[in-house]
Amino acid sequence: MDEVLNIIKNDPWLEPYADAINGRHQHAVAKEKELTGKKKLSDFADGHLYFGLHHTDKGWVFREWAPNATEIYLIGDFNGWKEMPAYKMKRLRNSGNWEIKLPEKAMKHGDLYKLKVHWEGGCGERIPAWARRVVQDDVTKIFSAQVWNPEKPYKFKKKAFTPNVGPLMIYECHVGMAQDAERVGTYNEFRENVLPRVKEDGYNCIQIMAIQEHPYYGSFGYHVSSFFAPSSRFGTPDELKQLIDAAHQMGIAVIMDIVHSHAVKNEVEGLGNFAGDPCQYFYQGDRREHPAWDSLCFDYGKNEVLHFLLSNCKYWLEEFRFDGFRFDGVTSMLYYSHGLGEAFCNYGDYFNGHQDDNAICYLTLANKLIHEVNPKAITIAEEVSGMPGLAAPIEDGGYGFDYRMAMNIPDYWIKIIKERRDEDWKPSSLFWEVTNRRKDEKTVSYCESHDQALVGDKTIIFRLIDADMYWHFRKGDENGVVERGIALHKMIRLLTASTINGGYLNFMGNEFGHPEWIDFPREGNGWSYKYARRQWHLVDDKSLCYHYLGDFDKAMVHLLTDVKNIQKSDVIEVWHNDGDQILAYRRKDLVFVFNFNPTRSFTDYGFLVPRGAYDVVLNTDNKAFGGFGFSDDSLRHFTCADPLYAKDKKEWLKLYVPARSAVVLKRVKA
Repeated sequence: MDEVLNIIKNDPWLEPYADAINGRHQHAVAKEKELTGKKKLSDFADGHLYFGLHHTDKGWVFREWAPNATEIYLIGDFNGWKEMPAYKMKRLRNSGNWEIKLPEKAMKHGDLYKLKVHWEGGCGERIPAWARRVVQDDVTKIFSAQVWNPEKPYKFKKKAFTPNVGPLMIYECHVGMAQDAERVGTYNEFRENVLPRVKEDGYNCIQIMAIQEHPYYGSFGYHVSSFFAPSSRFGTPDELKQLIDAAHQMGIAVIMDIVHSHAVKNEVEGLGNFAGDPCQYFYQGDRREHPAWDSLCFDYGKNEVLHFLLSNCKYWLEEFRFDGFRFDGVTSMLYYSHGLGEAFCNYGDYFNGHQDDNAICYLTLANKLIHEVNPKAITIAEEVSGMPGLAAPIEDGGYGFDYRMAMNIPDYWIKIIKERRDEDWKPSSLFWEVTNRRKDEKTVSYCESHDQALVGDKTIIFRLIDADMYWHFRKGDENGVVERGIALHKMIRLLTASTINGGYLNFMGNEFGHPEWIDFPREGNGWSYKYARRQWHLVDDKSLCYHYLGDFDKAMVHLLTDVKNIQKSDVIEVWHNDGDQILAYRRKDLVFVFNFNPTRSFTDYGFLVPRGAYDVVLNTDNKAFGGFGFSDDSLRHFTCADPLYAKDKKEWLKLYVPARSAVVLKRVKA
């Protein structure tokens, strides 16, 4: 009898689906063997070292996979953009690969180029699939590949780096919109202006969006055309390397939002119809197009596509020293339906034959490869269906992600803010939602990411305060709506961040309650950058309330990161009372107490905790954080003995708990 996989042992409810789970696991094992033979997966994922343009001792070599092509020419600045015999590629025998070797003088650093591809019945200009540098002409808006071979390539100063995941505190960001000015920001500006803020605020990881080249800026980087090219609208590849190096020198890990779930439809810039074959990289028939995203779906069953995507993972890890990836759109990859219109109510919904085993196999192999290349790398799945095993080890029958996004949490916060009166917020429900996860899978908890900040949606602060942010956010001029919003914003963040079992994520600017949505330049707004930026001057202005939220976030993050591996400790509920709207729980030596009641403060409210003395280490009601300062946080609190609980070594901790506030206390040696 076969050995039972650990994910089934850990969750008996999965036993009826053992055949499907084993089948998926064996599919990945067999595919790896097919691709690698006796070699390692990382030896297979070296396509970027073979395909594309490379400078050699003898000059240049360029290769491309284009099985449907009949002729291919390199055209560019170096030959007047004309098809010339000297730049004609040769098809390699018994393969769909093409190659050309050129002397040193044939091209130079900075030259623009493309491929002129011919096929039966047509031809077209194409950007090479493996291009490492793609630029857009400011006037014509046409994209071209660019020869990138600087005389002095960037050399990393930080030789080795290990991310700090104890706990992982992620600052999600976008380089282009990270500046106060109404324009596209650069890698250098981000390194100089934003990284120091991230460091000071206590975050130990940045997750950068929109790195892979994308023709339309407003796609937020999710409609990728050139998978190996860092977006040139932010600067050069060397400037991106310098940014990553600087982050590592500050102790900050850098993970990339990688988009392997779909590709832009564009044919001239992208892979949409590379050599007259619309399905060279993509599924056949109805499965080729994504019905909701206006994009194309990779054929994960094709070995050449696996080679392309796996090599892409290795390339970003080795060439730029990214510390891992947040995989976008994993739900879309897992299901033939892309998860659209499905409720995912029970385990049967994950094993009913509606899943794309090829995509599951790819994700499993990608995770194995990434950790083979860098055992300390971080992988995170953006996945909404709750597929079991997604963030469980591959050897246990999982897909190998280190973390999954806890996408239930932001949805929940939005729902209760929109639908429930403050009097109806039930602490038992809040606590269940932020701790509801599989025991064998680590999650990244968050209140809101970039998704909640886009046009058509609202951030938490805007849902709480709305237009009053424009008129009553100057200190001394706060009204009741603003006071409520500031209080709940801090409490929501503290409850979410303090109950993590893996990591916590915040989108840039949301930590201080950035007031406006994100709207990229587009025809509908006159191509304006007004909302595609971050207004740092607001948090820097001490006469406004934004700094209260920013200062609280900084204090909260530092408190949690100062407790080594707090994410691994048990979250032990101490007390909840839905009538009073009181919640208390503890982790290690910290006790967290929340009073969600909008009107009632409580005196001498008792909690049974390990006996000892307790000091206040964080209070949302502190005046420094925009609170009322109703409590004296300098007081040391001593527990009171109760013979009924002596055998449990617990005593009563009695506190004054003001309405709509939360306090964190630390047990100390009295």
